[in-house]
Amino acid sequence: MNAQGPKAHVVVVGGGFAGLACARALAKTKDVRITLIDKNNYHQFQPMLYQLATAAIGTDDIAASLRHSLRRHANVEVKMAEVTAADPKTRTVTTREGKSYQGDFLVLAAGSQANFFGTAGAKENAFPLYSIKEAQRLRSRILTVFEDADREPKLTEQGALNFVIVGGGPTGVEMAGSLADMIRFTMSREYTDLAVKHAQVYLVDHGHALLGPFPEDAHDYASRVLQKKGVKLRLGIGVKEVAPDRVLLSDGTSIQTRTVIWGGGLSASPLSATAGLPRGHGGRIDVRPDLTVEGFPGVYVLGDFANIPSPENEFLPQLGSVAQQSGAWTAKNILAEIAGETRTAFHYHDKGIMAMIGRNAAVAAIGKKRHELEGPIAFAAWIGVHALLMSGVRERVEAFVDWGWNYFSRSRAIQILDRADVCHIDWGKETESEDLPSKSVQSGR
Repeated sequence: MNAQGPKAHVVVVGGGFAGLACARALAKTKDVRITLIDKNNYHQFQPMLYQLATAAIGTDDIAASLRHSLRRHANVEVKMAEVTAADPKTRTVTTREGKSYQGDFLVLAAGSQANFFGTAGAKENAFPLYSIKEAQRLRSRILTVFEDADREPKLTEQGALNFVIVGGGPTGVEMAGSLADMIRFTMSREYTDLAVKHAQVYLVDHGHALLGPFPEDAHDYASRVLQKKGVKLRLGIGVKEVAPDRVLLSDGTSIQTRTVIWGGGLSASPLSATAGLPRGHGGRIDVRPDLTVEGFPGVYVLGDFANIPSPENEFLPQLGSVAQQSGAWTAKNILAEIAGETRTAFHYHDKGIMAMIGRNAAVAAIGKKRHELEGPIAFAAWIGVHALLMSGVRERVEAFVDWGWNYFSRSRAIQILDRADVCHIDWGKETESEDLPSKSVQSGR
């Protein structure tokens, strides 16, 4: 620090791609003090949560200590706390414990949560996949139904081995492919007394094509790959209700299941409702092109917490690359303000969009013109790009080791059943039959 102390104090809420990138960029300037607040003490690599849920990798592969990541910067302090309210006029945030933090600049990058769109029973009975804790819960539920069915094979008649994935975007497609591979290559070898062939993965989406933002050829490729893996597609159909033992679909049918995986969309984290800022689509905060909020000097909002305008007058997608770049850009604008210079509009460098659909199967649309790659080449590109997004060398090495082991051995030795809250299923608790048309109940056999 200089002799006069830091020129500015920046409070950053959220240790995801956006918040961590912002803190790292600001930390290089010694006369800025940064306080990074997150409810977890780690940064999570969201694009690979589905691999954690299917036991392809371990938690340590996609979670990095925030303190360790910022350990070389004495001007950064990390606070593990959940921010529940904000006063954008004074640039102050308050935690659940009542502690307040005020800065000369306030950066809100509090992330996202599942958007259930008011679907009955979804919040109570579905398994979202947008955090490490949610991925761990889902992994334990998947392992639980296999263990229960192995102990009592008749449970397959109650849909024990039916898995319903809601949402045909990248999250749903990647989860469907990985789960189908897990069942085919791993469970069939490890549950030798169980008729694993009865296990069935369904993917349900109200749209008529998978991977909507991708080129049309990618829609067909994803459908072909998933169906080859045995995934049953239910497109053009919505989900009316998620019951404890089944899902009810908009066409009047239902699917018996104890594992409904929700990849149906995102909304801003709960802080958006108490931040005192204008909210728009998805409950996210509307921002100006320079990532500030109209009428609130010194307040920046970014990542999945913001509706960031694009040059085409649309909103940029909720992608890790958008969040990471917006974080670094915010740091540049804050330093410009401190120096008395003009802020600049965020310019997103679009590297493309990618989705992995299983072993040797992926699709990538590269650059603004969306040049399409499929198969092993796209698979390799996906691994390379996501490895570069990872926060540390150790995480990259460990993830590659697990990827390689799973790819060549087809076993998943990290199938740890560790979430007690989902390890007990009351198989006697079923929806009353009179509430459902008997002809619509599907066992998945």
